[in-house]
Amino acid sequence: MMKACAHFVTGTDTGIGKTLVACALVHALRARGLNAVGMKPVASGAWRDTNGVIRNEDADALAAVSGACFPQAMTSPYLFEAALAPHVAARLEGRSIASEVILDAFRSLSMRAQHVVVEGVGGFLVPLNDDFTTADLAEAIAAPVIMVVGLKLGCINHALLTAESIRARGLSLAGWVANSTPEGMLEQDATISALSRRLDAPLLGTLPRFASADPQMAAAALDFGALQDGAN
Repeated sequence: MMKACAHFVTGTDTGIGKTLVACALVHALRARGLNAVGMKPVASGAWRDTNGVIRNEDADALAAVSGACFPQAMTSPYLFEAALAPHVAARLEGRSIASEVILDAFRSLSMRAQHVVVEGVGGFLVPLNDDFTTADLAEAIAAPVIMVVGLKLGCINHALLTAESIRARGLSLAGWVANSTPEGMLEQDATISALSRRLDAPLLGTLPRFASADPQMAAAALDFGALQDGAN
């Protein structure tokens, strides 16, 4: 197991605010004077810019809040153009995702930064290749996990199953974030209350719907004070 000053950000689904929370945490850490960097090891839905450089919205957001001073090969070693499950997108490009490439990049970042915030892809148990999942990645990094819960119908079940899977891996659920979704939900406060009673981890805050994904505003809405600075 590797030990590093790090957190792993996962979620109950795809598109429920992991990137915003990861960016908010990087922003908060850097505001404390720490050299923090965001890492999005794998992402689908990328494109080529006018210079032929592959880009991804989530990876770009993390690079921007990190000060864009780390090479993409470290912060986002695998970007795929097709907006599909990573192992499928990789296969379409005739590529494969190697766990050691990701872990070597994480080690390199850990040597250059004081804190690495790693954002997963999709939910907690997404396949990256035939033998390696995002849960395996979190376990290899051995960092406390922050879980983002998209507030929509079914999220209680998804959140409790995700928390159970995190703990089954021997990982610490450092905290969770309730994130309002575009479709919204009835009795949102009751849902948050139900999860607070059942999740043995602090609620770091509830994110409203922002007009734009602003890490500074998100950081102000969340309380990262309960988090540990290092890995478990």
